[in-house]
Amino acid sequence: MIDIAVVDYGMGNLRSVSKALEHVATDKKVVVTSNPQDIAEAERVVFPGQGAMPDCVRELDSRGLREAVIAAAASKPFLGICIGLQLLFDHSEEGNADGLGIFAGQVKRFSAVDMHDVQGHKLKVPHMGWNEVYQSQSHPLWAGIENGERFYYVHSYYVAPQETALVAGYSEYPKRFTSVVAKDNIFAVQFHPEKSQHAGLKLLSNFVQWNGHS
Repeated sequence: MIDIAVVDYGMGNLRSVSKALEHVATDKKVVVTSNPQDIAEAERVVFPGQGAMPDCVRELDSRGLREAVIAAAASKPFLGICIGLQLLFDHSEEGNADGLGIFAGQVKRFSAVDMHDVQGHKLKVPHMGWNEVYQSQSHPLWAGIENGERFYYVHSYYVAPQETALVAGYSEYPKRFTSVVAKDNIFAVQFHPEKSQHAGLKLLSNFVQWNGHS
């Protein structure tokens, strides 16, 4: 029995994700896999990713993982990370790529215009480094994590959900953007919990214990 399947479609450093999960779930079997059957059989699924959206979609399809990911997102505790969040939506401006369409909405690029902090300093794209995450709804994965806690980001694009009810957290750069979505058994984040030290490990620990219900 696989307790946690980490979806491997060739995009991103999955070792850091799997090691972080193993650290918080010492009694669980964590498997990094590109086998759809493993994903189907796992108790819970983590869907990470780094890189350009069109490449991610292509690699996901070339490995025959699209349907397995969609099925997992419909049926079991499911954690999306970074591109694993963006892929859940309809469409991305990055390469004019279609996502999996699990959630209605677009993936947009940070504007190059008016990117300044409150002190007037120019902000760079990609958004890279630590930033506060504000919780906009209660959720079991927020347990023990302070509102406004800092997490680590590396991204140039952000999700714009059609349904505001999906938004479980947001950050500012410099304007507010959605950084966390949650619905039913899905929780997905733009930041990297595996690189976010104590707060990130707490979120992963909460996921490992989560039954998939809010």
